[in-house]
Amino acid sequence: MFEPALLLVIIVAAALVFDFTNGAHDCANAIATIVSTKVATPRFAVTAAALLNLCGALAGTEVAKTLGGGIVIPQVVEGCQLLVLAALCGAIVWNLVTWHFGIPSSSSHALIGGLVGAAIAHAGLDALNGQGILYKVLIPLVASPLAGFAAGMFFMWSIYWICARTHRARVNATFRRLQFFSAGMMATSHGLNDAQKTMGIITLALLIFGEIDSVEVPFWVKLSCAGAMALGTAFGGWKIVKTMGSRIFKLEPVHGFTAETSATLVIAGASFFGAPVSTTQTIAACIFGVGSTRRLSAVRWPLALHLATAWILTLPAAGMVGFFSFKALRIFWPS
Repeated sequence: MFEPALLLVIIVAAALVFDFTNGAHDCANAIATIVSTKVATPRFAVTAAALLNLCGALAGTEVAKTLGGGIVIPQVVEGCQLLVLAALCGAIVWNLVTWHFGIPSSSSHALIGGLVGAAIAHAGLDALNGQGILYKVLIPLVASPLAGFAAGMFFMWSIYWICARTHRARVNATFRRLQFFSAGMMATSHGLNDAQKTMGIITLALLIFGEIDSVEVPFWVKLSCAGAMALGTAFGGWKIVKTMGSRIFKLEPVHGFTAETSATLVIAGASFFGAPVSTTQTIAACIFGVGSTRRLSAVRWPLALHLATAWILTLPAAGMVGFFSFKALRIFWPS
């Protein structure tokens, strides 16, 4: 059994570990295309992505507020000090499993699934904010990859039309330079959306423990979450880089620029509305959309099915781990 103050420290530490694994797991979102097209070396890409993830993480709090009060009802889970720790267990376990097998699943939905599972274990379905889950999780879960696929196709066709009379080598030379800009935007938007999820979960823990009175993110939480994600990004997730950057279809600089730009617009828009979307799903869908403009057979559609299966399983799988983690932790912390 832990003292409440020590338990809070453990929860914050676990949240930062999750943020680290999130950065390592999802760094591929920002750097896979720029590495696979050989526009930048892996070391330069990872370093730049880490710094830009840090900047993006400090840029807003809308997504953090959704995680802090839009998934579960704070009044129902108030005083349940194990809730956040169990949720983090669900997310971290699923992140590590998919990271080990090189599956680009969603860290965002792993965290949400763990939180939902732990909340149900504590107070049943009454603990859930049904409207928040519908509008902030389930609809974006479907809409963000569809929007990414459509945006990737639209921008790629637009570039084909604009550059129809330009030699292919000249087009790729131009977009090799532009891809530094698009990859930078993608890394920043990743930090803007993903790091805020951990900010929200720590803020919820502080609220449950009575350390704060409302779902407002303290500055030290912003800074620590941004730093943890940047370190995770610097550590890297090279198996997922390989999946995202080369196994969907053979990318050229123009394709990498288009996929990154499309994904940035979708993720930044979702962040503005406080929707914790999956950056992994979004960039993968954009790559599929871009690849489809060449010819449908250019894209490895069996891989798309494999990825979609992982995305669908993430919420319930992390939810089950969160549920049973809560039950197990209750043995050591029965109050």
